Amino acid sequence: MEKAETPLQQVQANIAKACTIARREPGEVTLVAVSKTHPAEAIRPLLVEGQRHFGENRVQEAQGKWPALREEFPAVQLHLIGQLQSNKAEDAVALFDAIHSLDRPSLVKALAKAMDKTGRRVPCFVQVDVGEEEQKGGCPIADLPALLDQAREADIPLAGLMCIPPFAIEPAPFFALLDKFARDHGLEGRSMGMSGDYETAIKLGATHVRVGTALFGERG
Repeated sequence: MEKAETPLQQVQANIAKACTIARREPGEVTLVAVSKTHPAEAIRPLLVEGQRHFGENRVQEAQGKWPALREEFPAVQLHLIGQLQSNKAEDAVALFDAIHSLDRPSLVKALAKAMDKTGRRVPCFVQVDVGEEEQKGGCPIADLPALLDQAREADIPLAGLMCIPPFAIEPAPFFALLDKFARDHGLEGRSMGMSGDYETAIKLGATHVRVGTALFGERG
């Protein structure tokens, strides 16, 4: 009887399968384990298993649990995937290795100032409001070229684009749209796809998938 796969092994196998279908290499896709709201004791097993990229929604929560874990696992790469307030920009630049939610000119200014002060140039994904939903963060599609220009002028490293498609709607067209925008603007990264749709996202060009529930289970 074969040993049961861990959730991480299952997700890794699904990523590999989606890459095969898309004629891509699994190494082209970074799995970001979304550890927001989960305590250190829930995160440690994934670290022991070899997972090194983790996503957090809030600067303060990440500050509380990651310094100790990073002492134990120094190769960890932290991704800020939640909305970032401008007044938290310096804390975010000090703690995170990538920011996935750059979405407005005021945040460009705050991040540029923080990066100049700390000497850290943290790669940023520009979040695009592909579903044109006012309640979600994200740069309006019409404003994207100007925001990218502002980020480049401010010497913010651009990792690519990020999106969160509308809930309960087929996500593939939105992933395809983000892929097109990334190609149009010469950007490598596409941060798109979560637990319910990351395989679809990979087939449509995702370079970073943000997976929480499939790895940690439903939050209580």
